[in-house]
Amino acid sequence: MASNDPDLSDPSADPQPGDLIEIFRPAYQHWALYLGDGYIINLTPVDESPAAAMSSVKSVFSRKAVVRMQLLKEVVGSDSYRVNNKYDHNHTPLPVCEIIQRAQVLIGQEVSYDLLGSNCEHFVTLLRYGEGVSEQATRAIGAISLVTAAASAFSVLGLINTRSRNRPF
Repeated sequence: MASNDPDLSDPSADPQPGDLIEIFRPAYQHWALYLGDGYIINLTPVDESPAAAMSSVKSVFSRKAVVRMQLLKEVVGSDSYRVNNKYDHNHTPLPVCEIIQRAQVLIGQEVSYDLLGSNCEHFVTLLRYGEGVSEQATRAIGAISLVTAAASAFSVLGLINTRSRNRPF
């Protein structure tokens, strides 16, 4: 079902060919590209059937994915979605006919998948803009960097504290 959240970028809009579709899964967002006539193109895990893959958290941890053309309503299932061409303000979309042609050539192909460097958002933005972009991955990398920095700081503080307690004076 399309989302009715007023903070979302035009939730009432019917998808148009070439639009980015953001699907809200319980623990993450899945991205697809609208082809037209109710169909989308998206990445799914290699070892799952299209039906099982549509809501699988396993897809987040896969190293390979298959490019599939599926019905939007089947991929969304009971989750919500929105048209979200959020990068249009700083990336120029390719012509729609080129976006669709690039997408159709990839259907059925196996591609590399990496949550941080080559995920479903990178895939669809590469099709739409000619450049893979993922705010989701950038946030995850930032969070990992913050945790790493905090762990390092606590290690250094622990080492300093241990050394000061071990001094004989």
